[in-house]
Amino acid sequence: MANEVILHSLHLDEPWTLKTYESTGGYEMLRKILAEKIPQEKIIAEVKESALRGRGGAGFPTGLKWSFMPRTMPTQRYVVCNSDEGEPGTFKDRDILRYNPHQLIEGMAISAYALGASVGYNYIHGEIREDYDRCEQALQEAYDAGLLGDNILGSGFSFHLYNHMGFGAYICGEETALIESIEGKKGQPRFKPPFSASYGLFGKPTNVNNTETYACIPWIMRHGGRAFLELGKPNNGGTKIFSVSGHVNRPGNYEVPMGTPFPELLEMAGGMRGGRKFKACIPGGSSVPVLPGDVMMSCTLDYDSVAKAGSSLGAGSVIIMDDTVCMVRALERLSYFYFEESCGQCTPCREGTGWLYRVIHRIEHGQGKPEDLDLLVDVSKNISGRTICGLGDAAATPVMSFIKHFRDEFEYHIAHGKCMV
Repeated sequence: MANEVILHSLHLDEPWTLKTYESTGGYEMLRKILAEKIPQEKIIAEVKESALRGRGGAGFPTGLKWSFMPRTMPTQRYVVCNSDEGEPGTFKDRDILRYNPHQLIEGMAISAYALGASVGYNYIHGEIREDYDRCEQALQEAYDAGLLGDNILGSGFSFHLYNHMGFGAYICGEETALIESIEGKKGQPRFKPPFSASYGLFGKPTNVNNTETYACIPWIMRHGGRAFLELGKPNNGGTKIFSVSGHVNRPGNYEVPMGTPFPELLEMAGGMRGGRKFKACIPGGSSVPVLPGDVMMSCTLDYDSVAKAGSSLGAGSVIIMDDTVCMVRALERLSYFYFEESCGQCTPCREGTGWLYRVIHRIEHGQGKPEDLDLLVDVSKNISGRTICGLGDAAATPVMSFIKHFRDEFEYHIAHGKCMV
């Protein structure tokens, strides 16, 4: 009963409300920054010192990215949040939108101040309508409290933030395709350069970060970049939310310090379901290379360790597979996804993803040929690095890594017309 009283007093039965967020210190840093007129350069320096790396998959240093924005030009600037969480295996950002939207709003407002932007957009994945509605409620609360809008808290700083709903297109997770979509155009990637920092939304300087990335900013400004860095490890500051799915007893989102040994995360998720053998792991969402279970068990959860093992931390979307999984069937499903989600703008991707899916499909259905494996590798190499955006690489990478680590299963499928497992 005592715990229930405490929870009720903190309004934790409704953690998404402004009242709850402010009861835990929410918006204090935005108020402090505006009241003390903290210099933009100081805010950017703190973010640089924090070693916060983009939590959307690329892992690019956030402070460095912010420094690319031309802040002295007399022009409109924008900040954009990429909440278009469409990568298979990723479901962390929607929990931020659903349960803690005000931390995202405060983070975007602070970044807008630091970058000299007066307008922002939060681009939300089109298949999570209830979370979009939750964010709309949070925006209205912030506007009503004078924390968004013109002349915020009498500081002279104005920032207008809008939610923008996508329509479930995977390609709009790529930042320039996302920008095209906000502008009302077909969601297709732009050629780069120019980059978004100089020519982004409506042709103006634009900063695009992931939901989790912006949500880290209030903590960094409250405790300092050095404190955030020390939560993790060098070059990998802070904590990170990992979405764990697959053959574990407790799939879900787990926030752990960067550099945490992978076995600890697996233990948090309840270990392997049914006590079965850990066969394989996709550590960063379906677009990164698969790793054998024993290799993954030796990794720590940071960008450098996973890269050294031959994969990528990506968005922290950890897909666990046990020894009942047919790797041919798993790759067939992934290849179908990328075939369907290609926007069709680039010929290597438009045609190549179809070839990958069709060849893997025929292997899975007992019609494979011995030369198919070399054909798959050849097609993958002819897609990689030959497209405007990274979707082509995202389609090719799983194919090459599955064949590299589990070639015997593919060969067995071709020889016997059925699964090895």
